[in-house]
Amino acid sequence: MAKKVAFMQGNEAGAQGALYAGCKFFAGYPITPSTEVAEVMSAELPKIGGKFIQMEDEIGAMAAVIGGSLAGSKALTATSGPGLSLKQELIGYACIAETPVVIFNVMRGGPSTGMPTGPSQSDVMSAKWGTHGDHPAICLVPASVQEIFEETVRAFNLAEKYRTPVMIMPDEIVAHMRERIVFPEPGELKVIDRTAPSVSPDQYKPYDTKFGDVPPLAAFGSAYRFHVTGLNKAEDGFPTTKAALVQAEEERQVRKVDANIDDIVTFEEYMLDDAEVAIVAFGSTSRSARFAVNEARKAGIKVGLFRIKTFWPFPDKQIKALASKVKAIITPEMNLGMCTVEVQRCAEGKAPVHGIFRVDGEPINPGQILDKIKEVK
Repeated sequence: MAKKVAFMQGNEAGAQGALYAGCKFFAGYPITPSTEVAEVMSAELPKIGGKFIQMEDEIGAMAAVIGGSLAGSKALTATSGPGLSLKQELIGYACIAETPVVIFNVMRGGPSTGMPTGPSQSDVMSAKWGTHGDHPAICLVPASVQEIFEETVRAFNLAEKYRTPVMIMPDEIVAHMRERIVFPEPGELKVIDRTAPSVSPDQYKPYDTKFGDVPPLAAFGSAYRFHVTGLNKAEDGFPTTKAALVQAEEERQVRKVDANIDDIVTFEEYMLDDAEVAIVAFGSTSRSARFAVNEARKAGIKVGLFRIKTFWPFPDKQIKALASKVKAIITPEMNLGMCTVEVQRCAEGKAPVHGIFRVDGEPINPGQILDKIKEVK
């Protein structure tokens, strides 16, 4: 039987990906340019016994999805720019409480209200550094409508597997474009559920490290009763100020992601085998970059594309290896150098890094990238 095919917007595909992954709870607050995610979830969740709630603000929405997840549901919120800023305190809470949630953030111009309907790629640093303290960070940056669907499924899988918030950050162009999408059959894409307790309720501890760096998670409202807090905590979930426990807890929370880089980090390499110039790009900008690579190849210029799919953890190992192979790296991005800084860090001076920055609400076009290729080749 032929698979279902649709002509669909990126935000709508994200909502459908969440449903495919088993999301049963959504809380959010309408904000351009992410509102279509909420619209689809409000229509679809009641049909499958899920819950949709429009909260009074972005802060309340983030608090609600934490509660929904702790009650046993896969939970999603959607936002953009200023909304992400408001959510940051509770994103930190989700990090320290080790609560699996997915934040779908559509990148628009900023800071503050900025350019609500204009594209940007300037939220990627907020995904790692937006909330205070040391904590793990996973951020996915899809480049097509099909990929938004698939990466939203993967975002839920990573959140559930590692008990941590995961952000998926399409830029406004990808979120609002319409493309052909082929829906996978049920079971075709892997769907991961959180590990449930294997001990009786009286023996359960929500942060019991004898099960590894990612302890099993029970559901509020079940036979398992446990404590959750934003304070540093012991294995039973209650606050502690014991230095050794706090040190071990903080290190474990970061380690559960850092020790699994190869499972989390994804990327695409295009025409890099003999490349002398490499373009490192993500999101919609990578589409312009691919076109520029093809045009440069026609002109006999050896150039290739490294497309970032997982922004955090950053693909350090791959960028270091790339810098050792090429004569120059070009980093086009719709911000003033956020990815460029990370590429420079990884390149360690082995190859010069040339940025192309645009923050005027217009996309970086292939011509701009092609001109830079000719300049640095």
